[in-house]
Amino acid sequence: MNKRILYTLFILFSYNYSNSQQLYFPPTGSEEWETTTPEELNWCTDEIPALLDFLESTNTRAFLVLKDGKIVIEEYFNGNTTNTPWYWASAGKSLTAFLVGMAQQEGYLDINESSSTYLGEGWTSLTPEQEAAITIRHQLTMTSGLDDGVEDIYCTNPECLTYLAEPGSRWAYHNAPYTLLDSVIFYSTGQSINQYLASTLSDVTGINALFLPNGFNNVCYSRPRAFARFGILMLSGGSWNGTTVMSDTDYFNEMITPSNNLNESYGYLWWLNSQDSFMIPSVQWVFPGTPMEAAPLDMYSALGKNGQILNIVPSQNLLVIRMGDAPDGNEYLVPTVYNNEIWEKLNLVICNSVAAKEIQNAEFKIYPNPAEDIVYFDIQEALNSDRMLIINSQGVVVYDGVPQNQLSTSKLAPGIYEVQLFIKKTKRTSRLVVR
Repeated sequence: MNKRILYTLFILFSYNYSNSQQLYFPPTGSEEWETTTPEELNWCTDEIPALLDFLESTNTRAFLVLKDGKIVIEEYFNGNTTNTPWYWASAGKSLTAFLVGMAQQEGYLDINESSSTYLGEGWTSLTPEQEAAITIRHQLTMTSGLDDGVEDIYCTNPECLTYLAEPGSRWAYHNAPYTLLDSVIFYSTGQSINQYLASTLSDVTGINALFLPNGFNNVCYSRPRAFARFGILMLSGGSWNGTTVMSDTDYFNEMITPSNNLNESYGYLWWLNSQDSFMIPSVQWVFPGTPMEAAPLDMYSALGKNGQILNIVPSQNLLVIRMGDAPDGNEYLVPTVYNNEIWEKLNLVICNSVAAKEIQNAEFKIYPNPAEDIVYFDIQEALNSDRMLIINSQGVVVYDGVPQNQLSTSKLAPGIYEVQLFIKKTKRTSRLVVR
């Protein structure tokens, strides 16, 4: 069984787990929202001030952490409040992906059809044959093959959409093909993206958001809690307080699992933290590892320019939302580095009696990695530790015992594992891939 299948099974397991818990759904049409406290969760409250100082110093406007749908941390900075709207930037792409799935579920479109079916012939400057080969799925996965090296990557006019590669053969973070999904929704459903959002999601979930034109773009705006509602909808597997919103489970799972073999960390306009490699906007390099090493392995995220973040962690029923200006004054299309920095601080807050306060995310050496027969651990780290845990992608502990400097992988199924070493009051973690 390959890693992609294992990961899909893990996602399915996660939603079953989440649904078996008492996931709280805030009522629609109301400001009511249940809360819980960090103290009730046994979090390390003395680490919270450092987290908040970091957020304020990096131009944050709103920051929320939710556990089981209940608000644990909700902070606003620089005069912002719960009622202050802000833009999602490219995090709105993930909402658009959900709406495309709703349109397919309702029979308005098929993502495997040519985009020209809905956009009409001549929406690009390609030949008719080249244009017809681009599908809605290619738009969802950033694999249209259209040239992202044009002067304006946001321009949706035909003269800006030129051929570079065969669809599906190249991943590039190209905004224009994504933006045209709004037109796909309009021509397939007969409703604007705002009308379709209202009719399919807002009434049921209270996700009151609005896409507003900005040049060629349509940018989503909402209050922070609406962003959090979208996270709860995703965490619950596409249902809301017993009402099924997205019944197309195949599409839902495809949306948040690897959509191509070029950038494994990209689903349907969602960023995934579970894979062995990732790509970033503007370059064609493939980087080893995960986009956000300090974050949980099963996390997936809606990420937008200047640090708009919605993190979803199914295994912990956890949501993390950040909205604000550019953290350091520089513009970044996808804030993976900044998101990782948030998690470095947040990990110190979300502690427990085993991991204690000082959770260090620095990795220790594991080799070979990926492993096939025998895996070796950094000898000094292993011998100095008190306990070793190996946890599979479903959160099941497969080894809990005396630290070792080598281990046979013959009894480990292929997949991704987290290895934890406990040294006094410190936990060191690293990731192991078994082939």
